[in-house]
Amino acid sequence: MKKVTRLLLWTAGAFLIPPLLGRALTCAAEAPDPKTYIPTITEVEKHKARFDDPRPYLTTFGPKQVLPKSLYAELSYDVDAMKSAWADLVGFKAPDKVGKVAPEVQPGKYTYKDLEKHPGLKKLMWPDLYNRIRPGGPPHAGNIPEFEIIPTRQYYYALPISEAMKKNLGKTKLDAKGYLIPETWVAGLPFPKPSGTFKAQEIMANVEKRPLAWEQSFYIISRLMGYTKSLSSDFDSVYEVSHARLAGRTLMEPYGWFDKRAKEREEYKTFLFGFLSPRDVAGTYQQALYYLDPSSADQLMLYIPSMRRVRKLSATDTQDPVMGQDQIYDDNEGWMQKLSPTRYPYKYEVLEEREYLVPAPTIDGAEYISSKGAEFRNVRMERRPIYVVKLTELDSNYVYGHRIFYIDAETFNFYHIENYNQKGKLYRTWDGNYGWFPDMGIFAWAGMLNLMRDHIDLHSGAQQPYQVPAFWGRADLSVQSMSSKGK
Repeated sequence: MKKVTRLLLWTAGAFLIPPLLGRALTCAAEAPDPKTYIPTITEVEKHKARFDDPRPYLTTFGPKQVLPKSLYAELSYDVDAMKSAWADLVGFKAPDKVGKVAPEVQPGKYTYKDLEKHPGLKKLMWPDLYNRIRPGGPPHAGNIPEFEIIPTRQYYYALPISEAMKKNLGKTKLDAKGYLIPETWVAGLPFPKPSGTFKAQEIMANVEKRPLAWEQSFYIISRLMGYTKSLSSDFDSVYEVSHARLAGRTLMEPYGWFDKRAKEREEYKTFLFGFLSPRDVAGTYQQALYYLDPSSADQLMLYIPSMRRVRKLSATDTQDPVMGQDQIYDDNEGWMQKLSPTRYPYKYEVLEEREYLVPAPTIDGAEYISSKGAEFRNVRMERRPIYVVKLTELDSNYVYGHRIFYIDAETFNFYHIENYNQKGKLYRTWDGNYGWFPDMGIFAWAGMLNLMRDHIDLHSGAQQPYQVPAFWGRADLSVQSMSSKGK
């Protein structure tokens, strides 16, 4: 299928995107049914075992091999055009912004034994990452005994996302308190060049609206392992997530709003999250519906198979730990809170703008977990321009007193979150990497490793997600579907 540029017109609050030069545009309703191609965990593990497996399986079992050819072609674009468009929007290319801190640290292979030899490594890493550069051992999983530094790359998003942002540049507005006015946002990042009095809030608005994982229309199947402070396994599960973006859509029809209901109710996204194993939690599902309006309460429902009932989660319930994970429901995807002056009142601050050495997004999925010591292996790192943002919770009853984010200035993906309790003690951390698909201009949770650590209970959780784009219908992600899957 021939690739062409799609012109985006904005009128009366909806996208109008004409098919140019004969390109066929696929509707979500006409897209292949995800159930016809999404893999099982057994199929994934034929290409990548849970432990000790360095195979670069995204090169043999990635979206290019798994998706129907027509869908893969529809979601691929000219790389040079994507690079140019994104650099224009954010105003720089990452390789031009780094190399000033500890310039003597060059690309190459390093081990924990090199830390004393290269003191610049400490300058380039946030403390928690630096402390992980050691052999595996108690009390936490996820240590990195060796790693490779690779040259910094320019990252970018899919061409239709850039085009929508360019067409509407400068039209997204904040209110007098620095919160996004929903009807002014169209698609992609609302503030590609954050600045001014509310710079920290503009950065966080970009984080909230970043077009990760095919604009959050996807399917995930993932392993999740839990480790005690002695590194014995106490949880071994498989979970799945089906997710759909309901607003700001540019990659697949329907563009803009998903349907009339989404537009009328200002619905932003919806998903189903469920455990497939182990047996004692299998069939437990969460259904979520998030709204654009900062003042609207999001809907979170939980199906508990042992009770055969659907339970609505209250505002305080979302602070409960998720089973088998060192995070709360508000920590889904690392952070999934609404930017709201009422439900989550924060003080926003930019602490730093500088380069850090971070786990590099993977293009091949060669990273793996070792069975001995629960080490992260085949880790590659690169210098990245980073915003360090602090959110101080103004509600003294909330489980966290403040959070610190390390956010990529080119993509607005975050790599590390530190969550502190109300007494200022480090409570939980989240470390995420991303899969990177250059020909699609997309970051995803695919072929990479996520790490969750509880620094008070000394427990760890490690995830190995596999993700592909999937365009679901309403029925696939409804409460009724949740109950059906749970049974």
